[in-house]
Amino acid sequence: MRYPRYVGTLAVLFALWAIAWGIAPHERDAWLLENALTVLAIAGLAATARAFPLSRMSYTLIFVFLCIHTVGSHYTYSLVPYADWFPFLGGGERNHYDRFVHFAYGLMLAYPIRELFLRVAGVRGFWGYFLPLDLTMSTSMLYELIEWGAAVVFGGDLGVAYLGTQGDMWDAHKDMALASLGALLAMSITAFVNWRTKRDFAREWIESLRVKIAEPLGEESLARRRNETQT
Repeated sequence: MRYPRYVGTLAVLFALWAIAWGIAPHERDAWLLENALTVLAIAGLAATARAFPLSRMSYTLIFVFLCIHTVGSHYTYSLVPYADWFPFLGGGERNHYDRFVHFAYGLMLAYPIRELFLRVAGVRGFWGYFLPLDLTMSTSMLYELIEWGAAVVFGGDLGVAYLGTQGDMWDAHKDMALASLGALLAMSITAFVNWRTKRDFAREWIESLRVKIAEPLGEESLARRRNETQT
């Protein structure tokens, strides 16, 4: 890695943060369930750190998001006392910490996803901004399905705590909308920065939208291949 000390520092800081917030959580079972995906994410990052190291920006954004999530898993999202920490945010009938984390998911993880698309799939121009937005939206939807499945499987208070709808029938839709908004904002900022700093930004954008294969695919492509085989 080009900057192992920086990534190592983030890893140590997060380990200390996670240990501190893992002490006496509100509901131990809910805490374990909430952090299952976190463990998988960290394991994936550790396994690919040498073969596919991300930028410091991406690692930092992931670090901040995981720290925010860790606080929510300690209390369960519906009970995070953010109004006590920041009185100017007010109280209200509903706890909005889960909404904040879903927005942060899109805002902070769309950029690392973009880096993955650019470096692995080689996308450019329009697709370098649209595809990270699209994948962030789809993974947000997938997480809502995981929440629903876990609530059905575990049931009872654990299922309710993990689902965290707080009586709002449109909770999943609002969560997905906020994640999408965060990702849209992140990609808009990234596009603006690139527009200001890259000389070929407009040319690359236009080129990415140019038709690369003029012939239609589908059954016509199959017919062409069949004709080629016969000849």
